Amino acid sequence: MLVKVAAGVILRNDSVFIALRKSNQHQGDLWEFPGGKCESSESAEVALLRELKEECGIVITDYSFFKTISHDYGDKRVELHFFKVTGFDGNPIGREGQEVRWVAVTDLLSYEFPEANKVIVEALMASA
Repeated sequence: MLVKVAAGVILRNDSVFIALRKSNQHQGDLWEFPGGKCESSESAEVALLRELKEECGIVITDYSFFKTISHDYGDKRVELHFFKVTGFDGNPIGREGQEVRWVAVTDLLSYEFPEANKVIVEALMASA
């Protein structure tokens, strides 16, 4: 089964906003860049805008495509469409009860991410 996901790398100054996946979720208890599944007829861009409003309570005003990562976890295949989010209205929060935090981009290696997210972490570290 292939799951298409839109995720936002929400940036502010030298920090990035990350969220902790709940323990009952796939890849639970690992940190992620917020986002969610694309609906069947939904583009990644539309899903990004919808998911970050639902999950984090922000309205995106400026974003750009960053990377697409495909990964096979064995039990699930994912296609992750990452976007850098550099403008937004509101202050992101964990609207679904998830733990969230702003962390310095240079501190990302201190957090455990799902395997599919590690390429993004490395790319952000390289540009920091």
